[in-house]
Amino acid sequence: MNQPSELSLEQQFNLSSFKMQVNQMSREQAQEFLVNLYEQMMMRENMYQQFLKHQWGIEPSPGEQ
Repeated sequence: MNQPSELSLEQQFNLSSFKMQVNQMSREQAQEFLVNLYEQMMMRENMYQQFLKHQWGIEPSPGEQ
């Protein structure tokens, strides 16, 4: 069984492909990409938090009152 911190073969392939794409970016493109990626990560974290609050009954989901 894979350890949670290990990447699957498919993930390793995707990472390799991503590295090649990043290597072709200019510095400015890479910086803009990183800022956008970080924003998306924060948005995903917020969605997970809201989902868990709803699942655990801590807070009703949007639209429920």
